[in-house]
Amino acid sequence: MTDSTLHIVGGGMAGSEAAWQAAQSGVRVVIHEMRPNIKTFAHQTDKLGEMVCSNSFRSDDHEQNAVGLLHWEMLQAGSLVMQTGYAHRLPAGGALAVDREAFSDAITAALASHPNVSISKEEITSLPDSGQWIFATGPLTSDALGAAIQAETGADRLAFFDAIAPIVHADSIDMSKAWLQSRYDKGETEEEQKAYINCPMDRAQYDIFIDALLTADKTEFHEGETAGYFDGCLPIEVMAERGRETLRHGPMKPVGLTNPHAPDVKPHAVVQLRRDNALGTLYNIVGFQTKMKYGAQKSVFTMIPGLEKASFARLGGIHRNTFLNSPTLLDAQMRLRSRPHIRFAGQITGVEGYVESAAMGLLAGRMAAADILGRRLPEVPQDSAHGALIHHITGGAEAKTFQPMNVNFGLFRPVDGLKGGRRGRRDRYKAYTDRAKAAWQTWLAAQASAPHAAQ
Repeated sequence: MTDSTLHIVGGGMAGSEAAWQAAQSGVRVVIHEMRPNIKTFAHQTDKLGEMVCSNSFRSDDHEQNAVGLLHWEMLQAGSLVMQTGYAHRLPAGGALAVDREAFSDAITAALASHPNVSISKEEITSLPDSGQWIFATGPLTSDALGAAIQAETGADRLAFFDAIAPIVHADSIDMSKAWLQSRYDKGETEEEQKAYINCPMDRAQYDIFIDALLTADKTEFHEGETAGYFDGCLPIEVMAERGRETLRHGPMKPVGLTNPHAPDVKPHAVVQLRRDNALGTLYNIVGFQTKMKYGAQKSVFTMIPGLEKASFARLGGIHRNTFLNSPTLLDAQMRLRSRPHIRFAGQITGVEGYVESAAMGLLAGRMAAADILGRRLPEVPQDSAHGALIHHITGGAEAKTFQPMNVNFGLFRPVDGLKGGRRGRRDRYKAYTDRAKAAWQTWLAAQASAPHAAQ
């Protein structure tokens, strides 16, 4: 044990969770966060755990959905991110959406007040030669640090572009045209069943809207940049370019919704807005990430029925996302093979999404703490959601085609005796989650009685 302090670079989901897990283990932690001294395109504040894109942690179904299972596993492990998410939950049907400001305030307060945590507002621009470090700098790794990582790995950084959806002031939405309803009335309470604002379009309105998307002024890329988008964050213009009906079968699908203003008229397409804060004063336009210029956004989005007089709290935009070719660079402990005192966590490892990023921070924090404390951490069980994800990014994925990945049941090992296909899906998913929960609980229990490593 050469250094009893864990240094974590980046105070996003992964860095915050890693810091919490290590600090709860009794390890001293320093979080190095460059904001506000060094700003990024996407961040609005200097708070820890800021949600820069959506305010949703996605499905909360821990029996039939892989991300819901990840929620469950993280809660069992005392996750700060998940506990705080539930404490500031907003109605969102079957999803876990949170009040983003209250969430980041609470994450910041919890870490700032922890006796084992200190926060340093500085930019780290190089890879250190000694100590125990976790780099969790996320999609907006600074240019200087990105160059240092590139120099160390000897490989070009891989980059794609994330797009941010706009946020609308609720009182500017015309509710004589829009209505409140979750798709298929999903949710156990009336509040959950009315978690979304829906704006309907007929065919003529939809066609005009698509034409406007296709011809709108868009942000141009700089020379040498490539627009390789992660499919889960495709700008709506890019989806429209793939075919005029693409949006109707994606974020604007009209299924499971009935317009109370015209119950006998089935909308051709529906734009949904999801509540973005606890007060219900802000709503984000679901799936409407965009690279349109600001003037074009206002012009195009106010064509949506109900949003003709919309006031925008924030318009959309695009930002770079940097990630490692982790299958070739990281070992099973998330350590940089060339410098094993350095771990990476979060989106920079090639996972996509708030929950997945925090989950990799949870693992990295526990792994680093175990090293510092001289403990032997049991291998993360591959049949758990955490295990399936870390196995994918550190060796299970094809290195030549490695791209950011959400957690999904396609990463799980098959369960013997269960049939494939859509008809067997419900039983198959329940088998995956039952097996994962048992494996995860066994892993957590083993850590409580794990022997110290030989010194």
